[in-house]
Amino acid sequence: MRDNYAPERLRVIIPVGGKAKRLLPLTAETSKACLRILNRPLIEFSLLSLARQGIRNFIFGVKGYTNYRDLHDYFESGYGFSARYGVSPRVHIKYQPNVDDIGSADSAKINMEYYNVRNPVFAVQGDNIFDVDVKELVEFHQKKGAVMTIALREVEDVEGYGIADINKDRRISRFVEKPPPKEAPSNLANTGLYMVSPEIRKIFKEKGVKQIIKERHRLDFGFDFIPYLIKSGRPVYGYTLKGSWYDVGSPRRYLEAMRDMLDGCFSSLKDFGGRINEEDRIWVQGESKESMKRRKEIIRKIKQGKIEVEGSVLIGRHCKISDNVKIVNSCIDNYTKIGKGVTIENSAIMDRVIIEEKAEIKESIIGRHVTICSSSRKRTKIDSVSVIADDVTIAEGCKLTATKIYPHQYVRGEFLNQTLMPG
Repeated sequence: MRDNYAPERLRVIIPVGGKAKRLLPLTAETSKACLRILNRPLIEFSLLSLARQGIRNFIFGVKGYTNYRDLHDYFESGYGFSARYGVSPRVHIKYQPNVDDIGSADSAKINMEYYNVRNPVFAVQGDNIFDVDVKELVEFHQKKGAVMTIALREVEDVEGYGIADINKDRRISRFVEKPPPKEAPSNLANTGLYMVSPEIRKIFKEKGVKQIIKERHRLDFGFDFIPYLIKSGRPVYGYTLKGSWYDVGSPRRYLEAMRDMLDGCFSSLKDFGGRINEEDRIWVQGESKESMKRRKEIIRKIKQGKIEVEGSVLIGRHCKISDNVKIVNSCIDNYTKIGKGVTIENSAIMDRVIIEEKAEIKESIIGRHVTICSSSRKRTKIDSVSVIADDVTIAEGCKLTATKIYPHQYVRGEFLNQTLMPG
């Protein structure tokens, strides 16, 4: 792979560890990589983008039971994913052995050893959605003779990102993890996408790396390994990403990514299936006889003005939507039931949700199997990036503003800027 780009030889390692704290309570019982967005697991978009560029070998660097369970149960070895998107020859998905890593770089280290990886590795974060031209990235990496190339993205707000300081040749001289805005050396953010040469297997065994592990009990790419590479004089370069990239690390960023992707900004998947006409960005999904019947009913109501749809809207399979419903720039997942006079704006409604009449949901995320009780007498209102996790029942007349609710609860009353946990 020195000179001729061979995507089938590239290995993609996706470390998926930790609790994804900023996405809580959505990730209380769900792997962040499998969090649903636009009717599919978050990680599926990036896998698809890479698979469509000829990449066939993926390793999920899973840590902990929930991450392993969710990813393995959905993707298994890659047969279903390959069939769903017509990827041939099929992709192969492997998993980290049952060894707990102590960070993203440690996950790469464990998997490169276990699977005896001797080819270049593309390491990517499990909570990112990205569209990168891998061939261009690999060629840049080879041309620079880099040990590691970091895909960087220009950002307006540096808060929460790792920021790179680069010279004219694009070599990275300094890497600052999540600096205060005034101390940021540039506006080039680390996207968590790393092209890595096979020689890092040897570097992982160096005394300096062992020392970091011993002292910090951690080996993270951003905090530990990249600064070590730079300090020890290794060539680390910054490649500016041109394609889409979303850090879906917080509820607000989740909603921003959803909206952008609905608007067609993610080049690998612009059509979600079931688009109702060429003029409007409205999709109503349906495949089976029963779901096609529901689909036709929803489209008929949209045409008759009984359901008002504005902007980009995705409606999943087997949904039942009553009259006088207004949906604006939102995604409604499968098997959702929406009562009369409901308003949904700039929100994500996951699958099997029941929303009763006159409820109002704005700028919020509603998890799976949630029931929102509401009536014309006692309307329920949810807004300001409120997040309701799975299997929650909201009593009628509730008002939730910027409020987070953990799974399996019954909630009644008015809440502002609160986090509600069981017990």
